[in-house]
Amino acid sequence: QVQLVESGGGLVQPGGSLRLSCAASGSISNIYSMGWYRQAPGKQRELVATITGGGSTKYADSVKGRFTISRDNAKNTVFLQMNSLKPEDTAVYSCNAFQVSPPNDYWGQGTQVTVSS
Repeated sequence: QVQLVESGGGLVQPGGSLRLSCAASGSISNIYSMGWYRQAPGKQRELVATITGGGSTKYADSVKGRFTISRDNAKNTVFLQMNSLKPEDTAVYSCNAFQVSPPNDYWGQGTQVTVSS
């Protein structure tokens, strides 16, 4: 089992910044990648950004150039730096860890990000 604990959500004005953190614990040796997904009211959950253990990253087109995902392998923690936030970024952001063997997805509890003036 893998446990994920998120922090860093909140209310921010358009154009502002937030930094999300996700700390992993438990059986993390088989984790291939970690990342962030988000779900806005009335919409499906969507990928925001992922990063592999080797540092390869993937971003949704809507956040490229504004969001940066990074990880501290020593602390088993993933970060999402969100800049130039827009109202359409408002959503519940959930941390994800993808395990290769056996295949499994782990999820954090989610943290609310609200972008509003």
